[in-house]
Amino acid sequence: MIAAVSALGMTAALGGCGSTGSGEVTLKLVAADYGDSPANSSQKYWDNLVKQYADAHPDVKVDVSVYSWNDVDRKVKEMVAAGDAPDLAQIGAYADYAAKGDLYEADDLLSIPTQADFVAHLAEAGEVRRTQYGMPFAASTRLLFFNKKLFTAAGLTPPTTWRELASDAAALRKDGVKYPYALPLGPEEAQAETMQWLLSGGDSYTSAVGTYGIDSPQNISTFTWLKDELVDKGLTGPVAPGKLDRAAAFAAFARGEVGMLNGHPSLLKTAAAKGVDVGMVPMPGKESSTRSAMGVADWMMAFKKNGHRREVGDFLDFVYNEKNVLAFSREYDLLPVTTSASQTMSTAARDKNLAPFLEQLPTAQLYPVGKMSWAQVSADIKERIGAAFAASGSPAGVLTELQTRANSEERAEDSAG
Repeated sequence: MIAAVSALGMTAALGGCGSTGSGEVTLKLVAADYGDSPANSSQKYWDNLVKQYADAHPDVKVDVSVYSWNDVDRKVKEMVAAGDAPDLAQIGAYADYAAKGDLYEADDLLSIPTQADFVAHLAEAGEVRRTQYGMPFAASTRLLFFNKKLFTAAGLTPPTTWRELASDAAALRKDGVKYPYALPLGPEEAQAETMQWLLSGGDSYTSAVGTYGIDSPQNISTFTWLKDELVDKGLTGPVAPGKLDRAAAFAAFARGEVGMLNGHPSLLKTAAAKGVDVGMVPMPGKESSTRSAMGVADWMMAFKKNGHRREVGDFLDFVYNEKNVLAFSREYDLLPVTTSASQTMSTAARDKNLAPFLEQLPTAQLYPVGKMSWAQVSADIKERIGAAFAASGSPAGVLTELQTRANSEERAEDSAG
């Protein structure tokens, strides 16, 4: 998941589905919170958007419930299992629901102009067996963030290789920096930090033919290096990687306690507000800067259960118009998922800080979200990857365990399909 900082977990009351008896249709939408305080909660964004829509569509009511990223995927899963699926869910994975026949196809919902406006490779990532079910809602890419003040004080230049990163981290530690390199592999978003490092080592979660390759030789080598050269040498800070969540790492960066970490656009505003001068470079690789950036997309999906295809489609056309896509992207410092909004943002002076991230998006590598097993595999990674860096942990052992679980999930999904 894109993962915006969130510790709120706020909810709004769920409305009933179906007709109210007066011709009015009520749609239920469950959404993730991208805010980092009550002042910018996603609940406020959706409440404003729904009000605008209601002014022009008095017969359609949209009730929105917003949950933190720690809870939202689980909440939707529980609702579906209880036979109370929402009409719409804006969460981190869609393919498992698509595989079970729970979702409308995008073709059945969206107008042709809306569907054609999606950034092409994001729309393709929303497909299962060449049919689009997942509609990209927000996107980001990642760069290595560094604290310019701390680097200047230590006489450092931004790293381009792992060896330089480790050397810089050692110098920062010598200067008393609390987290020379922050490695958040806690359950909030461990799958993102993991993938960024796998890419920097020349591999990823899946092989060239699309099968899981979590325990490939390259991946084991990458995580062995991380443990030996950063974690075991005390260069990742006082909190064990498996206990450090992304939100906590970002907050520490904004307090000036972190020398380097992998960051996405929303951190820029947070850090600037705290007076941190941020530098950004591509993620270092084993021998040179990483060629492939990691991209993340979060997804909108529509469940069939309540039968509100026409009303859902019309509301989504409104959600995805250029004005609203830009408003959401700018509010939470994320990248637009439509071509029209991306073109506007790429030339707007107010969005110049996002330019390095926008440049990466067309070629960024995404999670294997089209795999029906990915939701569970991602959950397994969040739960277990931190164990690779425990005092007696084994990167090879943990990656092999995750590969075994992934293969099992894949077989189960194939059998179910």
